[in-house]
Amino acid sequence: MKKSIKALLGIGFMICLFLPTSSVEAASDSTSNEEGGSSELMISSPNGEVDLNFSLTEEGIPQYQLSYNNMNLLEPSLLGGFEFKDQEALSDNFELIDSSTESFEEEWLPEWGDKEKIENNYEQLTVALLEKDENQRQMNIEFRVYDDGIGFRYVLPEQENLDGNLEITSEDTEFSFTDENTSWWIPRDWDNYELEYTETPLSEVEDVHTPFTMETPDGIHLSVHEAGLIDYSSMALEEVENKENTLAGHLAPWPDSDVKVKKDSLPIETPWRMIQIGKDAGDLFESDLMLNLNEPNQIEDTSWIEPTKYVGVWWEMISGKSEWASGADHGATTENAKKYIDFASEFLDTKNQNIGMLVEGWNEGWDGEWADNGDLFSFTQPYPDFDLDEVVNYAHKNNIGYIMHNETSGDILNYEEQMDEAYQLYQDLGIHSIKSGYVADEGMHNPEGQHHHGQYMINHYLEAVKKAADHQIMVDTHEPIKGTGLERTYPNWMSREGVSGMEYSAFGEENNPPEHDTILPFTRGLSGPIDFTPGIFDTEISHSDEGDVDTTRAKQLALYVTISTGTQMVADLPENYKDDNGNILPEFQFIKDVPVDWDETLVPNSEIGDYATMVRRSGDEWYLGSITDEEARDIDIELDFLDDGQEYVAEIYSDADDADYEDNPHAVDIEEKIVGSEDTLTASLARSGGQAVRITPTADEKREETSEMNKEEYTIKKEDTLFDIGMKYNLSWDKIYEVNREQIADSDLIYPEQIISIPLSEK
Repeated sequence: MKKSIKALLGIGFMICLFLPTSSVEAASDSTSNEEGGSSELMISSPNGEVDLNFSLTEEGIPQYQLSYNNMNLLEPSLLGGFEFKDQEALSDNFELIDSSTESFEEEWLPEWGDKEKIENNYEQLTVALLEKDENQRQMNIEFRVYDDGIGFRYVLPEQENLDGNLEITSEDTEFSFTDENTSWWIPRDWDNYELEYTETPLSEVEDVHTPFTMETPDGIHLSVHEAGLIDYSSMALEEVENKENTLAGHLAPWPDSDVKVKKDSLPIETPWRMIQIGKDAGDLFESDLMLNLNEPNQIEDTSWIEPTKYVGVWWEMISGKSEWASGADHGATTENAKKYIDFASEFLDTKNQNIGMLVEGWNEGWDGEWADNGDLFSFTQPYPDFDLDEVVNYAHKNNIGYIMHNETSGDILNYEEQMDEAYQLYQDLGIHSIKSGYVADEGMHNPEGQHHHGQYMINHYLEAVKKAADHQIMVDTHEPIKGTGLERTYPNWMSREGVSGMEYSAFGEENNPPEHDTILPFTRGLSGPIDFTPGIFDTEISHSDEGDVDTTRAKQLALYVTISTGTQMVADLPENYKDDNGNILPEFQFIKDVPVDWDETLVPNSEIGDYATMVRRSGDEWYLGSITDEEARDIDIELDFLDDGQEYVAEIYSDADDADYEDNPHAVDIEEKIVGSEDTLTASLARSGGQAVRITPTADEKREETSEMNKEEYTIKKEDTLFDIGMKYNLSWDKIYEVNREQIADSDLIYPEQIISIPLSEK
């Protein structure tokens, strides 16, 4: 949808990109305050609801304060500047020498994502600070205030009194929250982002990754994160001793060093430190703050970039059916790969969607302790039982893209040495997508000790994405640096893992509890696309001795709507999508239909850790996904987002009445009904259950078909038994059915509503 819109816009879209400076000038209301003005400044969001105050303490330390609708969210919080290895700290004794404000308004079109268009409107305050002592060094701070939060960054301009060849040992940024907020977090680990979230009071938080999400006692939701993380070190948050409800940023270090960031020239711009704000959790998910704080797209030709739904030789290794290594149980064989391609060709929509096929374990290097032997990996040489050319060509003949897999096992130098040759080979083969992996739980093996979240690896991840773009390749990074919105600048960065994803359900029974899926959109999901790999129909995981997916099958369907990504996997084994007779299961239709790319995204219902409903539009079709934790519940969803006066058909995939994630996870009810904008759908969710809905405008013939289906007549004979009726009309045998004879009298015709279903447990 987005690409077709851009094609229609033609020259007009190019003008929008070509004139950012003039558009700023036209929309700006700039003012300047030179030396001698007040050191206390305030700036408000365009709608006036978010207020930011800037001032200097008596010691000349900059600080800021934040409020929302006249409610304080942050008390004065220090912006303490920097400490350096071989230079004096740049942190206090400042005076304000200049300030300026500016208004900015634009609308931009993302290449793909949750929305068709994004508004980027903010008020900016820039302050210039100068040390009052003999050093006379300058530091600027830029604040941008949006309706949905704030962003700020430090800028060290070119200057004589500051050596540009510097090593930063600390960036002292504080967040002093007004209240003892409810908090959702994962502990900070510079080499692991794949953890379960904990809910605690703010006072129990010690050292955490971002995004760090909170709810105030007044119900306001906010989340701390960063945007535009380039050539810097990742920021986590740690408690500040003797300061109530206060956290401070701290940066991932270089190995065996207190140095966090190395620079060799000025100017230096830090990543944006950002705080999202919303009236509820849904506002955080709908926010565009992180993307707006990143730079515009840097890739001129994006015709090859397209979100992907994909199958792959992967879950069978995760679940224990086959192995990555060569041998009798090798999963990545030519024959096996073709089976997945055949399945995707027959049962997915290869005509209207970009369908891909992944093969892990295809290349030499997986034998032995592969996680420790990254130097053995070849990124061009397949195992003898895998014919790369044949598989790629077979996929392309079936209109399916091939997804290359590159596991590094933390040997970065080995990967970088082969990258040019490998990427050129992939481009020559017509491969436009890579899933890369960086399994190294204790840090990189080569260079030894480099952290996933440190400056060295942050630069590597981005350079790999940029090099991939040169070869028209999209990237899905596993074991990544956290997302900070760079998919706006480099839209071939389609997704990343960095989450306790579906695979953890196969690793042990204690992983990914039912509430996990209801927390993710408002925590990890705020940092961008997630390759979560949903769609597991065999939730008991037949080939795993320990694993168990703690959801119903209907919840697996709903996850395709609640999770944002540019690469959405159809993760289960092909045979698990079929019944005992080899027929595709009817509920698989939703996986076939649901898009990956969206034009509009709404969150009408959400309570972090309890439940969530996401509503998304693609073209004129709407998709709804509702999920719950370990509690069964009903959620009412008003359909007021639909066009007034238009009738729609809702295809509803729900937990069956007796569904339960532990006792009966696979039971799904499917129904269709006519709906409109004045209607309300009720999602009746089983424990750890879900509901997935597709809503499409009715054509006359579809309306008649649906009406006839809802009034379908069952022709029976008076002597027919319930068994006869059940066999003829495919009624479920986990229930007892009775015919209400009072409604039909002596007629031979009955309607569905005249058949009464009673669960066996109640009879």
